[in-house]
Amino acid sequence: MEPTLLEELKNQLQKKKEQLEAQLSSFAIKDPHLKDDWDTKYPRVPEGNIEEAADEVEEYSTKLTVEFSLENQLKDVNDALLRMEKGNYGMCEKCGNPIAQERLQASPEARLCSQCK
Repeated sequence: MEPTLLEELKNQLQKKKEQLEAQLSSFAIKDPHLKDDWDTKYPRVPEGNIEEAADEVEEYSTKLTVEFSLENQLKDVNDALLRMEKGNYGMCEKCGNPIAQERLQASPEARLCSQCK
């Protein structure tokens, strides 16, 4: 893979990582003990107002789903950056063939070629 393309993809991955971490930090706290793990902030449940408490708990459960999705995306981005460091970026994890440049440009965190996907 051309060094300029590799650098471009690395920059895309770094930018995506920053965006995902910013999204996560808006409603979750990074777990200091587990890599790539975030914990959604549990809402304060006001005393005596059951409707407001129910709304906050519902919002919390919705955020848990979003947290899970964003964490998985962040893990894929971090794994791609690690593959770059190790020198095996752009190779399909299933068949070992190169992943098409077009696929990597569309989704730089891709770990499988189009045939194995």
